[in-house]
Amino acid sequence: MELRIGVIGTGAIGEDHIRRITNVVAGAKVVAVSDINVENAKRIAEEYNSVFYETGEQVIHSKEVDAVVIASWDPTHAHFVLECIKASKYVLCEKPLATSAEDCKKITEAEIACGKHLIQVGFMRRFDKGYKQIKSVIESGKIGEPLMLHCIHRNRIPGPKHTTVMSIKNSVIHEIDVIRWLLGEDYKSAQVIIPKSTRLAEEGLKDPQIILLETQSGVRIDVESFVNCQYGYDVQCEVVGEKGTVRLPDPANVRMRLKGVNSYEIYPDWSDRFIEAYDIEFMQWVNSVKQETLFGPSAWDGYVACVTADACTRAREEGSIVPIMMPKRPAFYDNEERGKRL
Repeated sequence: MELRIGVIGTGAIGEDHIRRITNVVAGAKVVAVSDINVENAKRIAEEYNSVFYETGEQVIHSKEVDAVVIASWDPTHAHFVLECIKASKYVLCEKPLATSAEDCKKITEAEIACGKHLIQVGFMRRFDKGYKQIKSVIESGKIGEPLMLHCIHRNRIPGPKHTTVMSIKNSVIHEIDVIRWLLGEDYKSAQVIIPKSTRLAEEGLKDPQIILLETQSGVRIDVESFVNCQYGYDVQCEVVGEKGTVRLPDPANVRMRLKGVNSYEIYPDWSDRFIEAYDIEFMQWVNSVKQETLFGPSAWDGYVACVTADACTRAREEGSIVPIMMPKRPAFYDNEERGKRL
């Protein structure tokens, strides 16, 4: 039986997910869509033979919808996720789960109250082959205990209306989650350093930024966020251990020798760089929903990432090192084997 999916948000990533569900993922189909851009949403609904709904709430509560994908504007995420919980429907919510830790906490409390794991957060890097290989090396003990991580998150150009806050809460939040997943521990403190800003940044945008994190065991992490790098979409990660290092591989593109240059393509944006990770994420999500047992990043993972991102934002604003106070994980989330299953 096909899983009937409703998609809220038909912008770039929403439309890409609709294409993915239709053409790549087996056993699922998009039956309903909604977006504030009515004209575009109706075009997509017609193209993919689905029904357009005026509101996201109508999609969630439709009897024709079994599960929901939320790919709308970040500030709407919390409301739509809470509606999915009310409707007792599985939901894959694009990151961030919410724009504040307070709203994330409300979501975890609502999910606990309903007594069923319904939420998966779209931290797709956990599904990336390179990151999974790094995690395997760390867990094997081959490089000894991790001591430091050096990470880079560069965008060719920022998205529309990109702000200084979004560089962390919308972009670096990927590193915040995947590093915690790689190391298997939470963070202890955060600091943000603002170097000389690029002249290509829009007025008011502080870019680049350097985020410094420390884990509970003392592992030190630096993340460079640069959303105006101009040359392409570039994500890097190196783990320095006691006996060796492991580095995220570049995408496997052909090398070309031409006019005295030996080169390979750097992807222009995230949709090409992580296309396989997104495909795997959605295939596993559809299968897990059918089994009624989610294995992907949970609402608690979304909450922890948001607490950390909030601390980073405060650290940047105050110019100080901010402690990250993480409450004890509720017993409801203690049975998580998600990371091991990815």
